[in-house]
Amino acid sequence: MSASYGLERVWLWGISLIERLITWLGLPYIFSYTIEKIVFGVALLVFISVSVLYLIWLERKVSAHMQSRLGPMHVGGWRGWAQTIADMVKLLFKEDIIPAKADKWVHRIAPIVVFVPSLMAFLIIPFEKNLIGQDLNAGILLIFAFSSIAVLAIIMGGWASNNKYTLLGGIRSAAQMVSYEIPLVLSVLSIVMVVGSLKLNDMVAAQTGTGNFWFVFTQPLSFILYLTAGIAEVNRTPFDIPEAESELVSGYNTEYSGLKYGFYMLSEFTNMLIVAMVAATVFLGGWSAPSWLSWMPGIIVLLLKTYFIVFIMMWVRWTFPRLRVDRLMDFGWKVLIPLAFLNIFFIGLRMVVFKW
Repeated sequence: MSASYGLERVWLWGISLIERLITWLGLPYIFSYTIEKIVFGVALLVFISVSVLYLIWLERKVSAHMQSRLGPMHVGGWRGWAQTIADMVKLLFKEDIIPAKADKWVHRIAPIVVFVPSLMAFLIIPFEKNLIGQDLNAGILLIFAFSSIAVLAIIMGGWASNNKYTLLGGIRSAAQMVSYEIPLVLSVLSIVMVVGSLKLNDMVAAQTGTGNFWFVFTQPLSFILYLTAGIAEVNRTPFDIPEAESELVSGYNTEYSGLKYGFYMLSEFTNMLIVAMVAATVFLGGWSAPSWLSWMPGIIVLLLKTYFIVFIMMWVRWTFPRLRVDRLMDFGWKVLIPLAFLNIFFIGLRMVVFKW
């Protein structure tokens, strides 16, 4: 298990300092609680922003090396590390164009609606045992609930643009995300059965200590189902039908530019980070590390596991071709969902017969 120091100790020390200050001033506890959550939220925003910038650069480099190219090499010096920052600055200064017959209010708020639920999901993920926004009893269920709101935002963006390509992209996205949410939830249900809890910290605890193994080894089919459905949930190749540029120009975000387009991009990579971080927590032991790595802070352990999952998702994207829309839906309903139910049945049978 990871040593209890580093950012976790700093965070606990900061909370203690805030509580003492509020007590000294004679103010109610709600002030201390509010300040803690604001500080955590700001830190989370910084973490997400830096992570997304890094992931965009990483994907460019990964895809380039897989295709015998170099990718960004010049901006910023070493390996073009500042290319994404330059692109971000360019997006901030691009003109914000709204189609003449678009529903302007819906067109404006859709990119915000798609990003906010992604941000909320991070509040429930434990970066370390005590470094968590809110340790809720229904943690994993709430993450799936937040992720489902993105469907609404994508339909809003597609419909509000008054463009047949964007509308078709939004409808495709809704059908795909609703379909693949089912095997996504069912793949984690077998873990919930074994752990007996929906709390993410309890799932981490069930994979630590003598005699316990990561669930990726004890339930490999659950991990494969989760990762496959997760890739489909974030609309990445080979499941990027809503953005199929050969058919729909750019899909639901065709009529977006500037900062609003940047929000859609930010939300895509943020959702990918959430899928990877939940996979690392539920299947790879989260912030806990093997005994020979017990010196490493838990947040570093979690991030290493998370970026390993992200690399697999990028690897899949640049390896497989895009599925046809009918085969995409067939794969979800006729392959993944039956496999998920079979997995639940056999895990339940194993628990009853072998007590394991």
